[in-house]
Amino acid sequence: MRPAFIPVSPTLSVDASRMVSLGRSVREAYCAAEPFPYIKIDDFLPESLLEGVLADLGALPEPESSFERSQERFKRSYAPTALPERTRNLFWLLNSRPFLTFLENMTGIDGLMGDPYYLGGGIHEVRSGGHLDIHADFNYLKKLNLERRLNLLIYLNPDWRPEFGGQFEIWNTDMTARVAQFDPVFNRCVVFNTTGDSFHGNPNTVRHPENKARYSMALYYYTATWDASKRQHTTHFKARPGSRDASDWRVRLAETLEDVTPPFLFRLGNKVLHRSRGFLRQHT
Repeated sequence: MRPAFIPVSPTLSVDASRMVSLGRSVREAYCAAEPFPYIKIDDFLPESLLEGVLADLGALPEPESSFERSQERFKRSYAPTALPERTRNLFWLLNSRPFLTFLENMTGIDGLMGDPYYLGGGIHEVRSGGHLDIHADFNYLKKLNLERRLNLLIYLNPDWRPEFGGQFEIWNTDMTARVAQFDPVFNRCVVFNTTGDSFHGNPNTVRHPENKARYSMALYYYTATWDASKRQHTTHFKARPGSRDASDWRVRLAETLEDVTPPFLFRLGNKVLHRSRGFLRQHT
């Protein structure tokens, strides 16, 4: 008989049967959401699991990546493999078969798999004064030749109030209107389909009165459905109407060149560019 929980350590478990039934119960709402499938679920995990993660936030390692530019400022990411044991185990649980079954039941996407390398995922930190502009995420995991299908975010901010900023936003596909906005409160989960026009972000500046950072867990899920008919793209940033948001002109230029340049010449140009960057790094 199968256990009614997902064991990861003696103090870490999630009720597997509850997760499976939850996925089925919210599938209709998830799939019917506009402008793309998404859902917000409060009180998502047993609070004891996330309280352990909160404690681990005080012992974070060096960030795996750090972003300081117009589109994403004061943002850092911490790889799960370098985090303390409790938090590392929870990330593994969220890539487990029972949890993937929950996601499949909710989204209707079959054959989901987690990324064992957590590329781009992990603990995300946005410090006071920081933000992440509206964007659509990259769609291809080259290392494993997989198509990105889902984003999952779990927020880690107790007693977070609207005036502290950092709200998660969803925008329509032509970027004319905001469709949804959620405060990043503790144990709130947001899941959504990853497509070329699933525009989302947290563009409102984090402004906690005690300069506390905004934290979340981020995981991405994939399927083995990539083929030559699909076009790879990197993260697309979009400016909100009437805002001072900055578009990423380098990405737009690269995509324009790809559209008008024969594939062989485009690949050759990319190789030359990458080699020249390496040469400059070694000689400056």
